[in-house]
Amino acid sequence: MKGRELLLSLFVPLSWALGFTVAKAGLAEFPPLLLMSIRFFIAALVLVWFVPIPRHCMKDLFWIALIGSTIQYGLTFTGLSMIDASLAIIVVHLEVPCGVLLAVLIFREKPGIIRVCGMAVSFLGIVLIAGLPDTEGQLLAIFLTGSGAMIWAVGQIMYKRISNQLDGLTGIAWIGVLAAPQMLVGSFLFEDGQWEAVTQATWIGWGSVAYLGLIMTVAGYGVWFTILRRNPVSHVMPVLLLLPVFTIAFSVLLLGERPSMGVLLGGGVVLTGVAMIVFARPAAPTADNT
Repeated sequence: MKGRELLLSLFVPLSWALGFTVAKAGLAEFPPLLLMSIRFFIAALVLVWFVPIPRHCMKDLFWIALIGSTIQYGLTFTGLSMIDASLAIIVVHLEVPCGVLLAVLIFREKPGIIRVCGMAVSFLGIVLIAGLPDTEGQLLAIFLTGSGAMIWAVGQIMYKRISNQLDGLTGIAWIGVLAAPQMLVGSFLFEDGQWEAVTQATWIGWGSVAYLGLIMTVAGYGVWFTILRRNPVSHVMPVLLLLPVFTIAFSVLLLGERPSMGVLLGGGVVLTGVAMIVFARPAAPTADNT
């Protein structure tokens, strides 16, 4: 990447990391699904006027929104509401090995020995974190956050099947249009206190909602898809390894979190595995015997 694009690409992990930290403040005032519903409504409201209606794949987008956004964010942000942002962002990185595993199972991709080892190392890191004494009582939250990461990977595989039919911002806009009401229905089914949250939220709560919708989603993903369009994926993906670093830094500075040495070491193991997956060269193609 050129120098200007490299600097622009740093906006993505910075905005997403701050978003994870800001979300903790929002979750203190809004139920998780309600918070996500408003976030996606804001993003859709901004973007939908500037993109075409993808009539040819609306059915696919409905299911992608339900699985990859509504269910995924419901699990991930419910888990986030119960644990520190610094721990949650480490667990969320399970999405990388899960995505590789699903690509192997569904698309028959050949990951190569380095990526297989990276997957094993990542899962080992989560096992180490789950076994720490200071995470006792947080296993449900870790499970919910990890499950959200796995379902996010499922959503990405679903999106990959139709990604050649629409551009990134169109996908974000219409997933937002579909996911916002889904999340609202889910909130009324599984959560309570929505009216109180909306009427009693402080400027911090509404500021969190605005940041998640406008900066993290519209600006963050807008820059992300722009960089992806201009550069090879292998050149861009390593930038996301900064996401947990920035998230932990923001959580310490803004939320006063103090992740234990065990969590940091376990997180280091997870990120080592993720780095092995991201930086590994594609497996050499094998000869076709048919």
